Amino acid sequence: MDKTKTSVTKTQRIGLFAGPVLAVALLLFFDLEPGRPAVTRTAAVALLMAVWWMTEAAPLAATALLPIVLFPLLGIMDGRNVAPIYFNHVIFLFIGGFMVALAMQRWNLHRRIALRVLLWCGVRPRRILLGFMVSTAFLSMWISNTATTMMMVPIVLAVVLKLEEGAAQGGFATGLFLGVAYGASIGGVATLVGTPPNLSFARILNIHFPDAPEISFASWFLFAFPISLLFLVLAWFLLCCLHTGGRQENAIDRSVLRDQYSALGPLSYEEAVVLADFVLLAFLWLFRNEIRIGNAAIPGWSGLFPDGAYLNDGSVAMGMALLLFLIPARSGSAEKILDRQTVGKLPWHIILLFGGGFALATGFMESGLSMWFGNRLAGLSAVHPLLLVAILCLMITFLTELTSNTATAEMFLPILAALGVAIQVNPLLLMIPATLSCSFAFMLPVATPPNAIVFGTDRVRIADMARVGLILNLAGVAIVAGAIYLLGGSALGIQLSGLPGWAK
Repeated sequence: MDKTKTSVTKTQRIGLFAGPVLAVALLLFFDLEPGRPAVTRTAAVALLMAVWWMTEAAPLAATALLPIVLFPLLGIMDGRNVAPIYFNHVIFLFIGGFMVALAMQRWNLHRRIALRVLLWCGVRPRRILLGFMVSTAFLSMWISNTATTMMMVPIVLAVVLKLEEGAAQGGFATGLFLGVAYGASIGGVATLVGTPPNLSFARILNIHFPDAPEISFASWFLFAFPISLLFLVLAWFLLCCLHTGGRQENAIDRSVLRDQYSALGPLSYEEAVVLADFVLLAFLWLFRNEIRIGNAAIPGWSGLFPDGAYLNDGSVAMGMALLLFLIPARSGSAEKILDRQTVGKLPWHIILLFGGGFALATGFMESGLSMWFGNRLAGLSAVHPLLLVAILCLMITFLTELTSNTATAEMFLPILAALGVAIQVNPLLLMIPATLSCSFAFMLPVATPPNAIVFGTDRVRIADMARVGLILNLAGVAIVAGAIYLLGGSALGIQLSGLPGWAK
C-alpha cells in the first residue's frame, strides 16, 4: 500500500512540473497558426490542464479554474465572458437533480428502494446478483455513482457475512461486489444526470453548435437506456458464469434482507414526499417535449405554456428541488424536507470541473483551436465512420482506466466536435460514443469511484476486476459503436451520412 502511495505522489510531482514546462515550451517554440496567436495560447492552456487532470497534480476542481486566470492573461478571452460560462442551465440541471438525490439519502429512501428490489428478485445466487445490479443501476440513473456504491456496499457485506457463517463463498462474494461497481457505472449512462460526462456532452455540444437540436432528458434516455439495459444483462451473465458456478440451486437466507428492510420501519411521511417529488421530476423530464415513436407522437407538457420553449430540464430540476425546501417535515428536529445542511453536501468540486471544461470548450471555439484541430485531422475522412467510432471508443475506454472520466470528456469532446466538421460527418456520431465510453471503464480500481470503493473492501483482487473488466471494456466498444448506428437515427435524429445543416 505504501508503495502505491509513493508511486501516486511521484506521478503527481512529475505532472505538477511537466504541465507548466510543456505549456511554456509550446508558447515559446511553436506557432500553430501564424497570425492567430490565440490558437497556440489556447493549446498551451489545454495542454497544461490535460497534464494536471491526467496526473491529478492539483485537485481536479483547482485545475478547472485555470481558464478564469489564463484566458484573460493570455488574451484569449475577456475575463467577464469567461466567468458566466461556469454556471449555465446544464449546471442547474445537475444541481437540481443532485438536491433531490440528497433528499432521498437524507430520509433513507434510496436504501428502501434498493432492499425492496432485492427482495423482489429472489434469493438464489443468480437472482440476488441480478437484484444488486438492477437496484444499483436504477439508483445510479438518478443519484451519483459514488453515493450509490457507498450505500450498497454495506448491504452486500451483510449478505456476504451471512453466507460465510455457513460455508466459504469467496467467488460469489467477489461477483456481488463487482456487480455493484459495474451496475453503478452502467446505470449512470442511461440519463443525462446519471454521470458527469453526459452533462459535459450536452453543454459542449451547445457551445460548439448553438443551432443543434436540443439533447433533452427524454431523447437521451430513449437512446441510452437500451444500451444500459443490454450492457447490464451482459455484465450480469458474465459475472454469473465466472462467480456463481454450480451454486444456482443454493438459495440464500432471505431473512438477511428482510431484517434490514424491516429495520427501516413503515414508509415515513418524509419518504413519501420525496418519492412523490422524485417520480414527478422523472415524469416532467421525460415528457417535457414531444416524443415521436414512428408516426405517433406524445405531446409534451411544455406546450401548455405560451412560452414553453423557454423551459429546459434545468428549470424543471430546480423547480422540483425548491419544492422540498418549502414542504415541512414531521420527524425529529427537521423543519423542512430539504435544508441548508443537506444542500451543503453538494459536490461543488464536480460543478467547478464542469465549468472548467465548458470554459475550455469555449476557448477552443473562440480562439480557432477547434478549427485548427479539425483541419489537421481531415485526413481521417478516408476511414469508414463505423471503424473510426470503434477506434475512438477503444482509445477513450482504456484512457479512462487511468484518468478521470469527466476530465477525459472535457478534453476530447471539443476536438471531436471539430473533427466531425472537418471530415464531413455528423459530430454526434463521434461525440456521443466518446461520452458513453468515458463511463465504460471496468478494469482497474482507479478507473471509477465505484471500482475504487469495492476494491477498498479487500474482498476484490485487481486480477478479478481486470479479468471481467477487460471483457466488458471490449464489449462496450462493440455495443456503443453498434448502438449509434442502430438507435442514433430513431432516438436522436442523427443523420448517418453527410454534415447536418446545424453543424456547417
